Amino acid sequence: MSERSSGRQIPVVVLAGFLGSGKTTLLNHLLHRSGGSRIGAIVNDFGAVEIDAMAVAGALGDSTVSLGNGCLCCAVDASDLDEYLERLARPSAGIDVIVIEASGLAEPQELVRMVLASELPGIVYGGLVEVVDAAEFDETRSAHPGIDRHLALADLVVVNKIDRVDDPEPVLKTVGDLVDRAAVVTATHGRVDPEFLFDCRPGEERVGQLSFDDLHRDDREDGRHTHLHAGYDSLSFESGQPLDPRRLIAFLDSRPQGLYRIKGYVDFGPYDVRNRYAVHAVGRFLRFYPEPWPAGAGRATQLVLIGTGLDTGALRDALDGCVSDGAPHADEAGMWGILRYVQEAEDPEA
Repeated sequence: MSERSSGRQIPVVVLAGFLGSGKTTLLNHLLHRSGGSRIGAIVNDFGAVEIDAMAVAGALGDSTVSLGNGCLCCAVDASDLDEYLERLARPSAGIDVIVIEASGLAEPQELVRMVLASELPGIVYGGLVEVVDAAEFDETRSAHPGIDRHLALADLVVVNKIDRVDDPEPVLKTVGDLVDRAAVVTATHGRVDPEFLFDCRPGEERVGQLSFDDLHRDDREDGRHTHLHAGYDSLSFESGQPLDPRRLIAFLDSRPQGLYRIKGYVDFGPYDVRNRYAVHAVGRFLRFYPEPWPAGAGRATQLVLIGTGLDTGALRDALDGCVSDGAPHADEAGMWGILRYVQEAEDPEA
């Protein structure tokens, strides 16, 4: 990955789920399998601590600061959260991603609201990940109906402890019926490929910004040969021709269930000859970030799409349909749909 700059966006992932679902186990797994990325964590009782991905996961518990009730959404407001996010997002900290592990009784929509309300220019929402205990799912829903609402808000649902149920299909069907376009993945002991949640820093220099070689690496745990990325679909799309902004926004507004992440750069040709547009989508969240074309860089669109249960052929056809027909001029209204998702630029005089 390139050296961090002041314009770098750090994703903030909200990790939620009922008591005992396996949130901390999943976070610990991310720490050990983050590919050299540095994870900043805000954990349970609102303790903020910088965590090196190579450090032992036990350092989390020793560094947690308790506010008594253990509920982030009740203990702080958006401005308080910004203080901790700002500390972790400083370039000197070298943080690549921030994970907020909510308490098992937190209201995840409040945490999402606080992240989206952040006034820090280096922070971008990285999605709501809801962890479900497959073995206790029916009992949890019966005792706490609010779980259904949490699932409907999620961008990614991890059905954990799948090894503890004889037949996972009923749980997966119920979860699938409750989610709203979210991707659903299964896991044992919280083992989810980190690349599904955030970009991992490579152990060796990577050519280009959009390589997903890490998705195809082997993962060996407990003496068994497993593939964490099994069940994930990814599609790389490149075009030397500009994309039509109206067609692209129509595609993005109708993206299918299970398409969890979209990232990359878009060339809109005559609609903005000075800038390329970095695109960041997670679940239903979508942002574009215009930035000047790098000197000497070839002008092209490069996108990567990641999700579960995707029809990659149909997605590629849809993206091919977004390629411009070569009109030399742009009408002034063509970018309006894109600009709805462009974060307002900071005032350089402020």
